[in-house]
Amino acid sequence: MSADTAAAAPAPGPSPLQGGALVLLTIAVAFSTFMEILDMTIVNVAVPHIAGSLGVSASEGTWAISSYALASAIMQPLTGWLARRFGEVKTFCVSVGLFVVFSMLCGLATNMPMLVIFRLLQGAGSGPMVALSLSLLLASYPKTRQGIALAMWAMTVVVAPIFGPILGGYLTDNFSWPWIFYINVPVGAAAGFITWAILRRRETKTTRAPIDTVGLALLVVGVGSLQFMLDNGNDHDWFASPMILSLGLIALVALVFLVVWELTAKYPVVDLSLFARRNFAVGVTALSLGMLAFFGINVVFPLWLQTTLGYTATWAGLATAPVGILAFLISPVIGRNIQRLELRAVVTFAFLVFAFTSFWFAGFNSGASFAALVLPRFIMGIAIACFFIPLNQIFLSGLAPEQIAGASGLANFCRTLASSVSTALTVTLWQHRGEFHHASLTEYVTPASPAATAYTQHLATLGAQGRPALAVIDQVLNREALTLAVNDVFLGCAVLFLALIPLLWLAKPPFGNAGGAVGH
Repeated sequence: MSADTAAAAPAPGPSPLQGGALVLLTIAVAFSTFMEILDMTIVNVAVPHIAGSLGVSASEGTWAISSYALASAIMQPLTGWLARRFGEVKTFCVSVGLFVVFSMLCGLATNMPMLVIFRLLQGAGSGPMVALSLSLLLASYPKTRQGIALAMWAMTVVVAPIFGPILGGYLTDNFSWPWIFYINVPVGAAAGFITWAILRRRETKTTRAPIDTVGLALLVVGVGSLQFMLDNGNDHDWFASPMILSLGLIALVALVFLVVWELTAKYPVVDLSLFARRNFAVGVTALSLGMLAFFGINVVFPLWLQTTLGYTATWAGLATAPVGILAFLISPVIGRNIQRLELRAVVTFAFLVFAFTSFWFAGFNSGASFAALVLPRFIMGIAIACFFIPLNQIFLSGLAPEQIAGASGLANFCRTLASSVSTALTVTLWQHRGEFHHASLTEYVTPASPAATAYTQHLATLGAQGRPALAVIDQVLNREALTLAVNDVFLGCAVLFLALIPLLWLAKPPFGNAGGAVGH
């Protein structure tokens, strides 16, 4: 279909919202999206407090994180089917309601099994929220202003994980860990009520398609096994563990069968045919691999600050947060002008900025000051707005309005899965490279080394000799080794960003409005 034909076609569904109703809806949907994504990271810094309060080990406490991610990852690809079966508005509002209810129950949990079950149900309830929030926003905005809607949505999706640890640390330190869940209740209740009040008469068409039980079972087994493997692999030495190896094989078999089954099923639970569209395939691939590198930086950077440089959780969060400043300021500009921009060039610029700042990070040593660390994080914010918004526009181009929910859910699933893979991959790489560099640096600690001898003599003047001196030296070597290792991770991310640039140019313009039937 040509762009002219699409422009002449009547817009399906109700007319766009105007004025105060549009502003209220945007705020409500943005806050609900912000909450859902925030909850993926807000718990991270509270794990020691949760574990201590409920009488379990810190490793058992991480189940509060992995159970949520597991359930959310399974539900995200189901968004399209749920929206077609029950309607986008109803599905979204029920999803928000479930999120609020189980948030309250998470805060009221008195033991670890209760918390894990409620987090699992919280993640399952919230799974469709992010994808449907984008679909509802695009359907409510005029075509000429959909870039703004995309920008508002993108800001919440990208900035929320950055502020999660800061807010989680503040609430845990100044109140108690249940408040990281209680805070969702008033915000979510208000967001759900406002959304339903405005959109209840604008429900999308529903179809009574039967559920693909085989596809659903394969999805639950495949994604569940993969997520559990990624969450626990590093603690069990990956494939040296029979459990992790078994999970990997189960995930591989289930996901391969899922792809084959869904491509031939009459009523697929996940619409994989979307990947037959060039722009969707290119956009989602670039988004997922870009998120893999970007999320890897966001995981390893605060870990390095806390475990190696001695930063507290709050200060590590403050060092991480400046990346959101320019993203917040530039996103509306990108959204307002999205129809005038060559989107592939904009994302290319984003990847170049990401690569430049990653190379910059790769040159830091353990003596880097707070100001020196913050500056590249601040500049990196430029790339976020130029990365996330255009890629969403690219993969949504050419899709009919009724396909937006399913496409967003599938893309969101790929993005979430890439983030999980990134966490497992970068943390493992950082630790292994740290061990390698530690072994390499140890070779220079010999009586024949003037630097090692001078440092040993300096320790002796301070009263540290024998085993205490060796312990100090080992601590120094470990700090430098982990710093060199984090430099390696940053360097690898920079290379990945540069390698993704040629992929972008496989996308085919025109990209039109998100959800407009152009660019086939």
